[in-house]
Amino acid sequence: MAPALNLQSTLTLNDGNRVPYLGFGTYEMSGKEAYNAVTWALEAGYRHIDSATWYENEKECGQAILDFCKATGTPRSAIFYTTKLMINTNYKDTLKAIKFSLDECGLGYIDLYLIHGPLGGPEARKECWRAICDSQKEGKLKSIGVSCFGIRHLQEILAMGLVVPAINQIDLHPFMTRSAIVKFCEDHKIALEAWAPLVRGLRFDHAAIKTLAGKYNKEPAQVLLRYSIQKNYVAIPKSVSKTRIASNTNIFDFELEPQEVLELDGLDEALVTDWDPSECP
Repeated sequence: MAPALNLQSTLTLNDGNRVPYLGFGTYEMSGKEAYNAVTWALEAGYRHIDSATWYENEKECGQAILDFCKATGTPRSAIFYTTKLMINTNYKDTLKAIKFSLDECGLGYIDLYLIHGPLGGPEARKECWRAICDSQKEGKLKSIGVSCFGIRHLQEILAMGLVVPAINQIDLHPFMTRSAIVKFCEDHKIALEAWAPLVRGLRFDHAAIKTLAGKYNKEPAQVLLRYSIQKNYVAIPKSVSKTRIASNTNIFDFELEPQEVLELDGLDEALVTDWDPSECP
């Protein structure tokens, strides 16, 4: 990675749209907490907010974005907003779900819409993807993709001959490298997005992480986020702490050596931090 990356640096997706490398996750946030956290993130310089119908905070995320834009004169187009389909059922229900998300966030369109997971079976996934592709044609969704999909699920979508997913958002970090899925996505120009780049704090005390943090005078979280962007992953850390939200942006004034990235890759232990449906039927 070029050392000139900054908080506004973006990754170009296979559809030509651009997503900021560093985003802000809102999993398990609700109500005022979600509104405040998104506001603090935007004030800290984040321009990429990740929500989901499952999180029940689309309204708060959208309102925080709208209020920030109004207060600062920031155009809506400067904020990349992601949300996700909650349940895989059928074409008609997916269209309803997309409308629900659009109404909840109030942003006019969604920058990235994902199938939240592969549950539901092949036919449900295909029907959902068909509806999502049609909604993209109508301009309601700018980019579309999937989350937590394994290789077989991705192959199934590609075989439809429709839009190639722009992103696969999945659990990625040095302790869960998913090398086979990563290679498949890279081969098919599907960008990778790490939804738990901080390993949920489970490995902040790992010797290798602490050593690098000491070497670069950084926090363990900052080392892990730097690893993500040097792997060319989009990373969406979450926090409800104003201080940590700001601290997680301080990853652009240092660069891990190539050998250090390889050593971090070697820490893989297939650690599941939340859920892993990537092998489901």
